Amino acid sequence: MTGMNRKNILDKCKRVVIKIGSAVLTSSRGLDRVVIHRISDQIAELISSGREVVIVSSGAISSGMKKLGMNERPKDMPAKQATAALGQSFLMQAWEEAFDKYEILVAQILLTGEDLADRKRYLNARNTLETLIEWKVVPVVNENDTVITNEIKFGDNDQLSVLIAGLIGAELIINLTDIEGLFDSDPRQNPEAKLIPVVHQVDENLLACASNQCTAFGTGGMMSKLLAARKALSIGIPMIIAPGKKRDVILDIFSGMDIGTLFVPHGRIYYGKKVWLAHLPYPSGDLVIDSGAVKALTEQGKSLLPVGVKEVRGTFDEGAPVRCVDEKTGNVVAIGLTNYKSTEIEKIKGRHTRDIEKILGHKHYDEIIHRNNLALLVNGETSTLETVGGKGIKK
Repeated sequence: MTGMNRKNILDKCKRVVIKIGSAVLTSSRGLDRVVIHRISDQIAELISSGREVVIVSSGAISSGMKKLGMNERPKDMPAKQATAALGQSFLMQAWEEAFDKYEILVAQILLTGEDLADRKRYLNARNTLETLIEWKVVPVVNENDTVITNEIKFGDNDQLSVLIAGLIGAELIINLTDIEGLFDSDPRQNPEAKLIPVVHQVDENLLACASNQCTAFGTGGMMSKLLAARKALSIGIPMIIAPGKKRDVILDIFSGMDIGTLFVPHGRIYYGKKVWLAHLPYPSGDLVIDSGAVKALTEQGKSLLPVGVKEVRGTFDEGAPVRCVDEKTGNVVAIGLTNYKSTEIEKIKGRHTRDIEKILGHKHYDEIIHRNNLALLVNGETSTLETVGGKGIKK
């Protein structure tokens, strides 16, 4: 990934995920159909040039709010679900009408965290999206707010857009929002704030620049977008945060104009099963590992052996996705599929491979997690994994 810049990212991009926030899609009158038509015009042009586009569209709850005359986002879950149920139909109708003049069909895809946490449902979602793309139909993806609960939430559509990009192997994510990009301070409060044009790493210093401010109609904010960008960079997908209401913003981006903030990956690229592991909304349990195991996984490309495991958290079966947690820092360093049940790992933790059969009465594998079933995470992914889905693993 070294030497990657805006031009070669865009030149090589055939498949793009475009996430559009509620603040872009709505106005004081409800859904902003002018903006929706402008965006569809640009996407239609991308498609005519041979590119493939998946839309991740917010706006269901905010659309429903406007239809119901609400000024504030509902706080309780039943009200959110009912508002989303009303608004989703209007949202899809708007996208259908906008693309109809190009004779381009759109398809609604509603997902929950459970859909992408389960390996079979993950593959089913990918197959559906791939088929729609093959048919030249534009998928419009949204979190299924009508049935969502805190336990199965992605967090917001910023996170969902990265999961979808990993799911379909997109070469770029464009995150359209209501400001110009990432600034060194909140431009709403500081008129001297400066746009940051390129980011290579989302670290704690950069997160300090982010604003948690949300609009009355959205759930995101710049912090959410930075966490999504960090997740995208961890698997090698570039991301651009750009102003969604700027006329022709998507076409200008693809023409090479320096618009918004570009996040440039420079590390690993994951495919297939490892993308699923790296983006897992929530795991089945934790394995706390010592410094030797952390080094073996992160620096030497090795598998996780019983001797490196210090503690088992949660109850899970063989084949379950679990997190590997550094005992010293508490950071999640990897997620992998375990070869043994939690009860079995509890018995063999800290022991040598040669002792497995003697302790358990069988030994199907030397490793607790084989490196082929392991996805390493970049620094800071811990917070993202713990908050997306809201379902932590307790001791």
